[in-house]
Amino acid sequence: MGSVANSTPAVKARVLCVDDEPYVLDGLRDTLRRSFDVRVATSGVEALEQLKQEPDAYAVVVSDMRMPVMDGATFLREARRWAPDATRMLLTGFADMDAAVSAVNNAQLFRFLTKPCAPNDLVRACTAALVQHRLVTAERVLLEQTLHGSVKALADVLALANPVAFGRAVTVQSSVKRLAKAAGMRQPWEVEVAAMLSPIGAVTLPTSTAEKLYAGAPLSEDEVEMVNRIPAITRGILQNIPRLEGVMQILDNYTRPFEEGGEAKPIPIGARMLRIARDYDALQAQGLDPAVALNTMRSREGLYDGHLLQSFAEATTAGADMCVREINLGDLRSGMTLAGDVRSAAGQLLIAHGHEASEGLIERLHNLAEGFVREPLRIFEPVAGT
Repeated sequence: MGSVANSTPAVKARVLCVDDEPYVLDGLRDTLRRSFDVRVATSGVEALEQLKQEPDAYAVVVSDMRMPVMDGATFLREARRWAPDATRMLLTGFADMDAAVSAVNNAQLFRFLTKPCAPNDLVRACTAALVQHRLVTAERVLLEQTLHGSVKALADVLALANPVAFGRAVTVQSSVKRLAKAAGMRQPWEVEVAAMLSPIGAVTLPTSTAEKLYAGAPLSEDEVEMVNRIPAITRGILQNIPRLEGVMQILDNYTRPFEEGGEAKPIPIGARMLRIARDYDALQAQGLDPAVALNTMRSREGLYDGHLLQSFAEATTAGADMCVREINLGDLRSGMTLAGDVRSAAGQLLIAHGHEASEGLIERLHNLAEGFVREPLRIFEPVAGT
């Protein structure tokens, strides 16, 4: 007898239907449940709570326009904040047409449907919305994995080739990643890429100026002007690369203070994060320990987002359960993180601190003449028992 193969049923895409009339929700559920995993909410507030709890779980959101407290247009605009990948659609009557057109623009709706909506039309619209959702998520994965990975590879090569100009980008990117996680940022790839690319304009600096900037040493007036031009030079280098619009917004705004004239300015959250990470790294380069660096930043009123700075301080303290161990070059292994700069016997910077050792980095150091690398090296490792 032939055996029956076990098969796992395909997981249905989740659709959230929102309407203040329970009988309407029952109808929507009956129409869609054969093709979708249907969840319902009787108000915009209730629906937002569901999206906040599982922002990545919903492929499509369908909302009625006329609801008390929060209408459909307002709800879908907020839904875009909490579940940006979910495709949004609005159910509306002819009397609401002007509001529906406005909602399409403000909430970036995929489609609006007029009531009453035939069951087959609703199923077809939700199916098309699911296709759109899959396109959006596939593009995001492509950006996060392919573009992010390519930029990281470029940044690693630049940091090895020119550690004075690019070495600190590694520690800034690590700090930004830690802050994004502490702040609950769902898609941190843009701010991580911005951190890696932010010093690219430093290729224009004379070697002596780049070395002073890396070490946190005082700069002359001419050197300060050169350093202040780095963001504009960076934009000029990157502006023709497609799909970096969000990254460019961060790089264009991270030098701006959070408050001007006592009022908070609409600065992208990624730019606020990058400012904190870069300034913290600059203070540490001057020899300040973490606690002093953080207190110095707290004293700079209006410069930083106070909530993000507090999150950064807590994340930095939480990550302090590491100790430093000295090793010989022959004991350096892939995955180890450098706790100090790697320099030549003559003092030339070879690899900046904060770099995670890779096979290529180790190979480069071993290819140098015997005795060229100053030993011992310092690496981070977890404190015993943590």
